[in-house]
Amino acid sequence: MNLKKKISVVFGTRPEAIKLAPVILALKADPQFECRVCVTAQHREMLDQVLLAFEIVPDEDLNLMQPNQTLASLTARAIESLDSYFADEKPDMVMVQGDTTTVFCAALVAFYHHIPIAHVEAGLRTHNLNSPWPEEANRVLTSHLAALHFAPTATSRENLLKEGIHADRIHVTGNTVIDALFIALKKIKASPPDIPGLSNEIIEPHSNKPLVLITGHRRENFGGGFKNICEAISELAVRFPQVDFVYPVHLNPNVQKPVYDLLAGHQNIHLISPLDYLPFVALMNRATLILTDSGGVQEEAPSLGKPVLVMRDTTERPEAVEMGTVKLVGADEKAIVEEATTLLTDHKAYAAMANAVNPYGDGKATQRILHACKNFFEDGK
Repeated sequence: MNLKKKISVVFGTRPEAIKLAPVILALKADPQFECRVCVTAQHREMLDQVLLAFEIVPDEDLNLMQPNQTLASLTARAIESLDSYFADEKPDMVMVQGDTTTVFCAALVAFYHHIPIAHVEAGLRTHNLNSPWPEEANRVLTSHLAALHFAPTATSRENLLKEGIHADRIHVTGNTVIDALFIALKKIKASPPDIPGLSNEIIEPHSNKPLVLITGHRRENFGGGFKNICEAISELAVRFPQVDFVYPVHLNPNVQKPVYDLLAGHQNIHLISPLDYLPFVALMNRATLILTDSGGVQEEAPSLGKPVLVMRDTTERPEAVEMGTVKLVGADEKAIVEEATTLLTDHKAYAAMANAVNPYGDGKATQRILHACKNFFEDGK
């Protein structure tokens, strides 16, 4: 490349920021690129926490989040705002990550502007448009607009090939969440973070007291699903009074109401506010077991040797299930209780999951992504 290539990295949520942070830092350090950071702020507060943790300052903040926003209204505002941004910025490439509304809108508008799109974490599929919703549709649509596909695993690559994506545009890189995790662990080791709402006794890294970490926010679990999840946690708390159950509760009212209605009052259930990224990584590292419906946690926890029970019926990350470090239990009260009980009482079953190999990478995904971008521009594609 003779001239610096301008890459606009566009994202709007906390998971996107975490997984793009290592790439942004590397692009900014590479003299062959000019990296421009645009945030839609689809999720305002949770996004800002990650930017602060990685010391990333956006060049453009579209600040789209509104109270009680619908997907349609967010999409309309994002398309209009990104249209103006790309017209002014004129990047050589737009980079997005994952499967949010921001990702789909940025890819669509970049396509309208004839700007090549690089999709980080491409090829994840459940093959069910309703689960996760609307993320499955977002990532499928983005794949058919993108010029470069950074697949985290060979399975993701196969998904893309089956949809007709050209093999020479697909690069298996590993997942950048592992790169971000390694950066975070160094920061935590250098300066252990406080975790608001928890005593030092609970978060002591070398404590022998079991701790179950819980996260939940998926739309498909709203209503009956969250009720089942909360009843399972309540039963586990009674069954295991010596175990601390820590739940950073998502801000969405559809999550807050059932969680506080059904779980408040248990002495060993600790309902705390959502955590910044570094304290959350510290808490994952401290945990014995993780119950989640999150995607990123399924990728991060295996690198920490933590078994994960996924409270969803489907997952676009089947590799961890196949390797044995993750198990699907759905929003099924009985299954959650039974599987958590096994892991808290059966040392052999626990070790089998805790010692499984992480299929999501070696922490070098960022290097592979930058290498592929350089080749793309050198080939004149």
